[in-house]
Amino acid sequence: MLLIFAYISYKLAKNALKPLRESIITLDKFAKDLIHDLNTPVTSMQLNMKLIEKIPQLQNTKALIRLKKSINNISELHENLTILLQEETFQIQNQNICPIIQEVVEIQKTLYPHIAFHIQCNILKAKINTQAMKQILQNIISNACKYNSSNGYIKIYNNKNALYIEDSGKGIKEPEKIFERSYSDENSSGLGLDIVKRLAYAMDIKIVVQKNEPAGTRFVLTLP
Repeated sequence: MLLIFAYISYKLAKNALKPLRESIITLDKFAKDLIHDLNTPVTSMQLNMKLIEKIPQLQNTKALIRLKKSINNISELHENLTILLQEETFQIQNQNICPIIQEVVEIQKTLYPHIAFHIQCNILKAKINTQAMKQILQNIISNACKYNSSNGYIKIYNNKNALYIEDSGKGIKEPEKIFERSYSDENSSGLGLDIVKRLAYAMDIKIVVQKNEPAGTRFVLTLP
């Protein structure tokens, strides 16, 4: 009787969960199709932005700078969603992280020319996924730029297997809550740091957020 009851319960539970499973599969497919379809317009905006930047009358104007930052924000969101959908399947390899840092910083320099970047990165190798690591660094450094002080700085350096990212911004009132989706700036979706947390967990990277002295924030990434 117990076996019969267990079998009936299993069949009922399976049938009850079938619509939910089908909805999840449909939603996952829709998300992947949406991200794929966004590739063309995002790429088009980036290419046209490069053409517009070559027009002498528009160079270094406030409108162009705002447009460039907006396109970069859209591009970052697209990259975040793309890497998030690959979270369960990306490959881990032993990589030197310093070139990835330099690549991310070069992009941010063009968007925030008033910020001084100080990078001291010796060979820093760890088992990571290159795209996921780039996304983590991009989200953290991009936030450090957005919320920095006027003519501020960002310092990036390593000590053994720990990577430090410091800024001279306004700081964070509650560093322990920074990775919560509900804890975000009014102009931010909160998605970026949520993805940082998820990707770091997937690669066994430990992240600590501290108040920097005399002002700003320090991220400490302990690599596997």
